[in-house]
Amino acid sequence: MVITEPEEDRRAPNRSRKLRRGIYILPSAFTVANMLCGYYAILATLDGRFVDYDRAACAIGFAYLFDSMDGRVARMMGTESAFGREFDSLADVVSFGIAPAFLLYAWAIRGVTAGIAPEWLHLKELGWLIGFTFLACCAWRLARFNIQGMAPGGNRYFVGMPTPAAAGMLAAIVHYFKGEPVESVAFSVFLLGLMVALGALMSSTIRFFSFKDIPLTKRQPSLSVIVLALLVGAVVYFSRQTLLIITAAYTIHGPILQLIRTARLKARPA
Repeated sequence: MVITEPEEDRRAPNRSRKLRRGIYILPSAFTVANMLCGYYAILATLDGRFVDYDRAACAIGFAYLFDSMDGRVARMMGTESAFGREFDSLADVVSFGIAPAFLLYAWAIRGVTAGIAPEWLHLKELGWLIGFTFLACCAWRLARFNIQGMAPGGNRYFVGMPTPAAAGMLAAIVHYFKGEPVESVAFSVFLLGLMVALGALMSSTIRFFSFKDIPLTKRQPSLSVIVLALLVGAVVYFSRQTLLIITAAYTIHGPILQLIRTARLKARPA
């Protein structure tokens, strides 16, 4: 007598394999959305109107949001993979390396060098060089993260400033000024110095909070809901000021904490 498996039992493994493929697609979809935002930011920058610069800055901000979601979704669903990590890094180079470098050059350098910047400053050449340096530091930071991962001791700290945060700092500045091109040579020089500083922070070993240890799936105090609501409301109604404050605070908190750690080590008795 031949015993045959029920039809539903034979279909179960196929459904399981399809489900696993579908699960892996979901984090990748957020990564593709991240890359699409970076690609759009580059195209908007090339259009060169005031509103296009602001839209490019907003696109980098949305890329930041999608980038934070793909890894979190992959961890929650147990679908982390080497392919997903490498794919995410390639998308990050576009959205947080090439796009902000293009945007800052077009917004802060191109107009100034058209006539009001003295030739001896070589501002255009500096813009090219520093923009490329920022991009190289971004790629180097991503490669190091893929090899070394988080800071020792858990997922609480990044080693070096995350590339989305560095790009977000630049995008927040453009968004704050509504995309109106820079007309001050001094401010252009300041922005180039800021790009150098951000590149150095990405390449450094200074620790930055990752916020990955926040238990989003567990119950939180009611005060957390109030704080979250206030933060969302501030971003919606006062996005220019709020985003600039948040990105600036995140940028400086790493060096400040590093100074505090160094002072404590020096204060310890030998």
